[in-house]
Amino acid sequence: MRARYGVPLSIAAAGAAGVLYAAGFEARSFRLRRVTIPVLPPGMRPLRVLQVSDIHMVGGQRKKQRWLRSLAGLRPDFVINTGDNLSDPEGVPEVLDALGPLMEFPGAYVFGSNDYYGPKLRNPARYLLERANGRFGLNGNAPATGVIHNPWEDLREGFDTAGWLNLTNTRGTLKIEGASLELTGLDDPHIKRDRYAQVAGGPSGTADFSMGVVHAPYLRVLDSFTSDGYPLVLAGHTHGGQLCVPFYGALVTNCDLDTDRVKGLSTHRAEGRESYLHVSAGCGTNRYTPVRFACPPEASLLTLVERG
Repeated sequence: MRARYGVPLSIAAAGAAGVLYAAGFEARSFRLRRVTIPVLPPGMRPLRVLQVSDIHMVGGQRKKQRWLRSLAGLRPDFVINTGDNLSDPEGVPEVLDALGPLMEFPGAYVFGSNDYYGPKLRNPARYLLERANGRFGLNGNAPATGVIHNPWEDLREGFDTAGWLNLTNTRGTLKIEGASLELTGLDDPHIKRDRYAQVAGGPSGTADFSMGVVHAPYLRVLDSFTSDGYPLVLAGHTHGGQLCVPFYGALVTNCDLDTDRVKGLSTHRAEGRESYLHVSAGCGTNRYTPVRFACPPEASLLTLVERG
C-alpha cells in the first residue's frame, strides 16, 4: 500500500505547496521594476515615469493598497495607468484611495476590459486553447453575455477630478517642468473598443516627446503606433504570463503578442520603423485566480533618457 500510493501523495503534496506559495506569498510579493529607455530627443532632460497596471482591486486587499500608496515616495515626473483597476464592482473607492497619493502627480490613464466588466469564473486551460487557436478576448470569439457591469464611470470621474488625462481613443498633453509630452491612447483592444482611426497620423510635431498608451498589446495596435512613428508604447494586460515555468517563462500572453515579450522592455517593428514596447506584468490577478508563480506582481519606474 505504501509503495502504491507514495508517489501520487507526494505529487499532490507538492502541488498543494505550490498553490499555497503562489496564492499566499508570491501574489502578495510586490516588486518595482526599474528600466531605462533611450527615447528622448537630444538635449531633453530625463523623465521618470511610474507605470501601474492590472491592479484588479478586490475589497480588503490592504497590503496591495499600502504598497500602491507607498509608490508616491518615488516622486515620479508623471504616472501612467494602463488599466484593469477593478476585479470587484465595489472596488472603486479602494482603488481611488490606494492611488490617491499618486494622483498628486501629473498622470494619464486608459481602461481595460475589467474596468468595464466584472470577471467570470473560467477554466485556466482555456487560455492555452485560445493561444493554440489564435482567438483572444472578443477577437474571434462570440460577444460576452451575462456579464457584470462595473461602475467604471465612477472610476473615470475620480481620475478626471484628480487631473489625470483620459486617453480613451484620444490624445492629451502633459506639461512637465516646461517640457511638452503628447500622449496618444486607445481603449481596450481585447474587447474591440480601440479606434485607432480617431488618433491616426502619428506625433503632431508640436510636442517635445510623444508616446502611445494602451491596455492590451495586440499586434494590430503595436503595428499602428510603430508605423506612425511613436518611439515608445506602454501596455499591460498580460500579467507577465501570471503562471510561468521557472527557467522557461510564460506560456500565454492572453493576446496575440509572443511570449518572449510578455513583460518588460522589448522592441516592435512595422513598416521599416521600430518602437520600444514596455509591458507591465501588473500587480493584481483576476479574483477567481488569485495566484502568481515565477511572476511576482509589479509596478515599473521607467527612466526616459536621450536616444543614442
